[in-house]
Amino acid sequence: MMKFRTRLVFGLMIAILFVLAALGILLGQILKGIYMDQLEERLGKEASLAALAFQDKDENEWQTFAEELGDALDVRVTVIKENGEIAGETLADAEAAENYLQHPEIEQADENGGTTIRYSEARGEDLFYYAYPFSYGENENAYVRLALPVDHLGEVNQQIWMFLGVSFSLAFIIIVSLSYRIANQLTRPIGQVTEVAKELAKGNFKARTYEGTKDEVGQLTRSINILAYNLDQITRQYKIQQERLEALIDHMGSGLIFINDRGDISLVNRYCKDIFNENTDEWLQKLYYQVIEDKHLIQLIQQIFLTEEKVKDQVQLTTRLQVQHYDVYGAPIVGDRDKLRGIVLVLHDITELKKLEQVRKDFVANVSHELKTPVTSLKGFTETLLDGAMEDKNARKQFLDIIWKESDRLQDLISDLLELSKIEQEYFELNWQQVHVNQSIKDVVDLLQPKAEEKNITLTFTAPETIHMDGDAARFKQIVINLISNAIVYTPEEGVIDVSVKAEPDTVIVKVQDTGIGMNEQELPRIFERFYRVNKDRSRHSGGTGLGLAIVKHLAEAHHAEIEVDSTKHKGTTFTIRFPKHHNEEE
Repeated sequence: MMKFRTRLVFGLMIAILFVLAALGILLGQILKGIYMDQLEERLGKEASLAALAFQDKDENEWQTFAEELGDALDVRVTVIKENGEIAGETLADAEAAENYLQHPEIEQADENGGTTIRYSEARGEDLFYYAYPFSYGENENAYVRLALPVDHLGEVNQQIWMFLGVSFSLAFIIIVSLSYRIANQLTRPIGQVTEVAKELAKGNFKARTYEGTKDEVGQLTRSINILAYNLDQITRQYKIQQERLEALIDHMGSGLIFINDRGDISLVNRYCKDIFNENTDEWLQKLYYQVIEDKHLIQLIQQIFLTEEKVKDQVQLTTRLQVQHYDVYGAPIVGDRDKLRGIVLVLHDITELKKLEQVRKDFVANVSHELKTPVTSLKGFTETLLDGAMEDKNARKQFLDIIWKESDRLQDLISDLLELSKIEQEYFELNWQQVHVNQSIKDVVDLLQPKAEEKNITLTFTAPETIHMDGDAARFKQIVINLISNAIVYTPEEGVIDVSVKAEPDTVIVKVQDTGIGMNEQELPRIFERFYRVNKDRSRHSGGTGLGLAIVKHLAEAHHAEIEVDSTKHKGTTFTIRFPKHHNEEE
């Protein structure tokens, strides 16, 4: 896009050029007309004088006199009688075949003469003709015709146009130079103001322009500088407030979502990424029901839109390995004239409170339930023995064996509860040392091999290389024992359990894969809860306490490890734990 100064100068140049060109053409035509009038007047006078001269001459002298007259006047002279005969000609017999009486200048000739400009075949050029009638003898008429080449007119016309062109070109250059200088003085401040305005539009409020004269342009530049200063101050204050607000929104301990009146999500704070386990930055400017998957939360949003009233409710968001509970506070945003501008949602995490509440309930219920069976068995068989069964040697041994197993089961349950309680204490620490991963897992496999053989389960261990890592050797073995024991419990006879380990640059990956009963996807989030059993009958029959995976989770977190579970119903389960190779003392 051309600058204002260029457009102004260009417009002036076009206007000046148009005026000068029009004036030049007009003057050229006027001068040409004047010259033609003078030429016609000259030829007319010369033709009238020539007619008078020929009138006094004898016909025999016309030819000679025509030649002398043509040389003297530098024109072509022709004398034509009334019958069309040529009585005198500067070019003898040059146009003898022509009918001169039909030429326009002869036909128009009267007491004022006749003129025309036409092409001459004899001369091969355009000529300006002037014919004048005269009388001779006894009432006989004739015409004297003078002819002048038009090239002479062209030379004169060329000189006229050359003079006008040079004069007007010099005038054009002088006028354009003065116009450019004046336009430059007027438009330079406007250009500076324009550049400052562009910088202000880009957000550079430090830009300033030179304050020159005190006229209107100077007032404009001062106004722009004052505007830039005010914008700089306002923007600075706005940025400070914006940064404070963004810091408050992003670091508040709750999820915050703004939805406009069209249903598009216009703001999501950083905490929502942890709540929904997604990149919520991609939610912006999208409809809420296209990105939020929880139906209960969608219904709650729709309720706020329909009723335009505050809503408080609880939602449960399920990820692959855990269930999160949130208190949801929703309120409409009402603008002027009670017009709905959108809604705001605040999600407060109450998962720990829910877990604590549930743990209290489950602990009493589960511990009571788990203790009830062995205590009932102990009491029942003891009463049977006291009622006289102890006299029967075989019955006594059978009952005492059962009492032994139930008391052993009761001891395991109490030991696991104490172990889990110890691990969950704040002062619990691992005994960090160098762990020989291959040897530790091999010891566990050898320990549990007989238990697997009792169910004809194939228990294998593969390790491609010798691997070491930082950790607690005893607790590491405890993790592996619980995982393999759990796999043996839930794997039917003739099944396969494969334990493998591999090393990556910064990670040691331990994997326990079985061909057991597997789990549904809905059960995965709860498998690390205390006393939770996928198959209660099978686990109780095998003597499990329901605390093994809870212990595994806490010990893995103490090692800063990550647990992944992949399971398919009736096809098996795979537990994958990623241990960091090196321990960071700061952690």
